[in-house]
Formats: sequence, structure tokens, C-alpha cells
Amino acid sequence: MEKLRVGVIFGGMSSEREVSLNSGRNVYDNLDREAYAPVPLFMDNAGRLWLIPWQLVSQNTTVDISERLEKEAKHVAYEDLKDLIDFAFIALHGKYGDDGCIQGLLELLGLPFTGPGVLASALGMDKHIQQKILQAEGLGVPRSMLVTEEMWAERREEVERDFEEKFGYPFVIKPPREGSSIGVAIIRERGETGAAVEEALRWDNAALAEEFLDGIEFSSIVLDEENGPVPLSLTEIHPQSDFFTYNDKYMPGRCRKFTPPKNIPADLINVIKKDVVRAFRALGFRCYGRIDGFVLKDGRVLITDPNSSSGMAPSSFFFEQAAENGMLPSMVLSRLIEIALRVHREKLGPL
Repeated sequence: MEKLRVGVIFGGMSSEREVSLNSGRNVYDNLDREAYAPVPLFMDNAGRLWLIPWQLVSQNTTVDISERLEKEAKHVAYEDLKDLIDFAFIALHGKYGDDGCIQGLLELLGLPFTGPGVLASALGMDKHIQQKILQAEGLGVPRSMLVTEEMWAERREEVERDFEEKFGYPFVIKPPREGSSIGVAIIRERGETGAAVEEALRWDNAALAEEFLDGIEFSSIVLDEENGPVPLSLTEIHPQSDFFTYNDKYMPGRCRKFTPPKNIPADLINVIKKDVVRAFRALGFRCYGRIDGFVLKDGRVLITDPNSSSGMAPSSFFFEQAAENGMLPSMVLSRLIEIALRVHREKLGPL
């Protein structure tokens, strides 16, 4: 049998391009060569795709790769992608990557891919709209308030007073459509609000204020199995910083993670697993997803950040939870591809 040509797409145009490089490299390295022929496809910061050799896959940063593309890689036009691959493994993160943009392109080309379709991917990036949907589903979410650029420019003092009245101190400011904790700040007194909102507005045209959550953070990978969504496991997160920062997520030694959880009681673990499945379904996720949340000190479970994809570096939640279920990296990647192919075979119209 001919091997399935799997295009591993990584790099990209977002603030998370370096995270994507680590994910894509690890996926490329661990795909089962007996079943799949991996094709490394690098997206540059202009959105162009390049077929790159292993020498470039192994580079340390996306800048290192980009500087060598013209001489060592082959530019691939979008319309020619179907001649090169049979399936797309999306290892892009952030804007234009797991927010529905690349998914729409792949749908037009008729190429199956990992993760959900356009709408669910877009919801997976928009924390403000997510909360509205999850709240309507009866799930616990943080109290929040969205502030647009116009609101901030026209009535800044009033907005700051609204924050104080709604949340007290501390509270959190973040861009609603960024990942990896980029642009996130904890506000402990009124004088800190302005700079935090301005920083969030560097990344998006709105800023999201949320209540500060005091409790234990968790993350769960959910697979879209034939009989319904199934959580792989649950990871308990203890960052070194006041919140789970970019460095805590990606720098060695900056965070302790327990899979299975160490401090979350068994009865609450069962509640969390039910809630993450409900969130997965409510947002229309397919293939797989990563649902993050908090267990508060009073025992309440809040869903804080449903993601339509997951980081796939060697130490990621994805591979830790797969290992807890006895799955080697190559095994769980193969499972994702099998699930995605089934989901795309069964769809009517776009996913």
C-alpha cells in the first residue's frame, strides 16, 4: 500500500510561531514512517508555504529557517498543495493557524486535516465568545468584561472604574485572541491598568478583563473517538510565576505538572472530565482539543481556555497524557490522523 503523504504545517504568521516550530519538528520526527510519508511545510511570516529539507526543520528558530528559504527550500503555491500531500497535520498555533484561516483553505482544496473546522477553530481562539457559549451550556466560566479600542479611547476612566467595581483587585487583562499567555497581566492596583490594557491592544483590537482565579489549574486533552469525546487524562499545573506565563509553559524547570493530578480529589476529577467533554461538544470541536480550567478553593470548576489544538513539543500536555494512557508519541499521532480521516469521511460540506 502507498503511504499517506502527511504535510506537517508549522511556523506561521502569529506570535506563537516559535512554539509552532517546536510542535511541527516533534510531529515530523515522530510520525510512523511505516504508515506515513511526512512532508515538512514551513509557513513564513507572509503566509507562504515552503517545502523544506530536514536541515531546515532542525533549525533553532523560525528566523534561522526564513533566512535560508530562498536558497534551500521550494516555494509551494496553495493551489499546488494537493499534488504534494494527501493530508494536513496542522502544527500551526495562533492567528491564521488554529483560528479557522488555514482550515478554510484546506477545505477549499479538499484536503482532510487535524483539528476542527473553520467555525470551531475560530471559537477556539476567541475567549470572549467561548465564554458566552459555555455559559449558555451551563458550564462555569470566569466573570469577564470586554473593552474595545473605541471604548478605551473614549472613556478610559469610566472603564477603569467598571473594572474595579466588577472584579476588585487583583484581576487579569488579556488579549481575547492570543495564546501562550502573550499579553496577559495581573492587575493588583489601579495604576497598573492602563499599561496592561495598552499591551493587550497591541495584540488585538479589544482587551478582555477577567476575575483573578485562586485555585489549581488543569488541562485535559480530549480525543474525538467514534463513540464520543474521551479525555486522555488530566494534568495539574503549578507554574513558578503568579500565572502560567509563556516562560512557565516553554522554559525547562519553570513549571511542575502532575499527570494524573496530585492535589485534585478524585470526585472533582470526575466532574472536570464531564465538564471538558461538555465544553468540547458545545464549541463543536472535532478530532481533538485541549480544555484548560481551574478548580477553585471552594470546589467550583471553571473552564477558562478551550483550545481547538495543542502544543506538541516533547514535554507538552498532549504527550504526557498520551504516555499516561500507554501511548508512545508515534501511536497517539497515528491515532489523531485516523480520527481526522474518519471525521472528514463522515462530514457533509465543510467540517
